[in-house]
Amino acid sequence: MSTEKLDNFKESGDYIQSLDRGLQVIQAFSQNNKTLTISDVSKITGLSRPTARRILLTLEHLGFAEANNGLFSLTARTLSLGYAYLSSNNKWSIAHPFMRDFVHKTGESCSISILDGTDIIYVARVSTKRIMSINLDVGSKLPAYATSMGHVLLANLSQEKLEKYLNNLHLKKFTDKTIVDKDQLRMTLEEVRANNWGGVDQQFEEGLRSIATPIRDINGKVIAAINCSAHAGRISKEVLIKEFLPILQENASRISEAMNIVNSSNN
Repeated sequence: MSTEKLDNFKESGDYIQSLDRGLQVIQAFSQNNKTLTISDVSKITGLSRPTARRILLTLEHLGFAEANNGLFSLTARTLSLGYAYLSSNNKWSIAHPFMRDFVHKTGESCSISILDGTDIIYVARVSTKRIMSINLDVGSKLPAYATSMGHVLLANLSQEKLEKYLNNLHLKKFTDKTIVDKDQLRMTLEEVRANNWGGVDQQFEEGLRSIATPIRDINGKVIAAINCSAHAGRISKEVLIKEFLPILQENASRISEAMNIVNSSNN
């Protein structure tokens, strides 16, 4: 929903402000913010401290949060919210055989994500057994501008949506290679769009590089991105591009075709 439509909806009688605020509080928690005080939640969400307090206490009462010495954290019950999506919208399970095929051929992890505001959110993942410092799973969110899948998804936005994204973007430097200049990011995204694939080399985490390519619907619109991530010390950029990228692109096409067939049969 566009910002304009969202603002108009908030003025309608159908808008429930308390639900909006409750979801804001839940989303304030993340991998980097596993425990938060009332003041922390107030600062992150922009809600008043009394409002943040009431929502946190309500979540605690309902079993979605717990408190320990003034620090709140989410409970496992919040997983039910994500599982509700997965069980009612399991289209990404179609991709799993193709992702497993990619992992079998390359020995590297494979993920699919969609754009969620300024982040990407993982909707499917098949990982290797190798230990990496980032624990990623379905539901994980990462900043779009510092990831290969994010580059693919951003590059395929309309010019209007991309400029709005860039205007509201605060660039944070995660490593020495993170792009923190908007003009440079814009040029990178133009190249990604022209090449129909993107890659990042240790922009989000030292020692981690990845490549990504789009998944498209029957009309050619990009609906998701699929990637391969690998340790920089083990897999060179040349191997990623020359050996793994063609396999990734082939599987992206197969996933797109399979999803389009299922969607056509359901219509």
